[in-house]
Amino acid sequence: MPAPLRLRLDGDALVRNWRTLDRLSGTAACGAAVKANGYGLGATEVARRLADAGCRDFFVSNWQEAADLAPLGLTVSVLHGVRGDDMPAAGAGFARPVLNTATQVARWKAAGGGACDVMVDTGMNRLGVSADDIARGLLQGLEIETLMSHLACADENVPMNAVQRDRFAALAGTTSARRLSLANSAGIALNGYAFDLTRPGLALYGGVPRPDLTDAVRPVVTIEAQILQRRRVRAGETVGYNATWTATADTDVAIVNLGYADGYFRGFSGVGTARAADIPLGVLGRVSMDLVAVALTGATGVVEGDWIAFDFILPDAAAVSGMSQYELLTALGARFARVWA
Repeated sequence: MPAPLRLRLDGDALVRNWRTLDRLSGTAACGAAVKANGYGLGATEVARRLADAGCRDFFVSNWQEAADLAPLGLTVSVLHGVRGDDMPAAGAGFARPVLNTATQVARWKAAGGGACDVMVDTGMNRLGVSADDIARGLLQGLEIETLMSHLACADENVPMNAVQRDRFAALAGTTSARRLSLANSAGIALNGYAFDLTRPGLALYGGVPRPDLTDAVRPVVTIEAQILQRRRVRAGETVGYNATWTATADTDVAIVNLGYADGYFRGFSGVGTARAADIPLGVLGRVSMDLVAVALTGATGVVEGDWIAFDFILPDAAAVSGMSQYELLTALGARFARVWA
């Protein structure tokens, strides 16, 4: 059944973004975070394209995400580690756990160990073992591929970045780890944070976590939706829930098959923009669950059944909607057809 809304996905831009981040990573290898279904774009297709481009390290959140990628035969790390319930999947060998706690380490050792990654907390106080745990020998006997940590504030120029980098660097040689990995997308733009492996996510998909990357990152996602009705709203009439927009003159309006259930949030109400060919269009009134109204001023040839494109350059869309770039990407719903070019 053809969907009335779609994501136009630029595969060349995705690959170009990875190659740019790979170059900016210097001598470090450049991996790819493909968790949350490839940040909403479709993890399998994203991973396949990046693997063809030369990416060799992929990161997901949980074992179901890893299982979904298993047919591709890639090197996948599961960032949330291994629960007891995860052990059958972990034992199947299609991904490595990133061990985060002493309990996970003990569980992995008791099962016979094998190649793993380990997360160490250097100040974010999220996931990870501590440097003191490492000093006490917690990781002895493990076959560690990558020791990693995560930057809390890489999108800002704050002293904490250097504190975390130095804490992490001090762990070099204290474990059996073959590689060290610290930098996410924003961390790649910092000087001296790449270590042996970088783990970009947002910037692969067109997000710009730091101004330094504005010219380096290409947009990947365009939202397109079909017009369900073209109508004439008379001067003085209102549009949508709570009547937040009133026509000051007779206005042609498109009712479009898109709404906050698809990830086009209420934050775009009255401020979102779209295009019919090169004609700019503005969102009118409240975005509702499945529908949005758009002014058709100047778009005389646009009719019911036509498609219009919503502006979705991530930094701009985030500024307009009040949502983060991450939220905008990962909330893109299952009702979109995902069309790769």
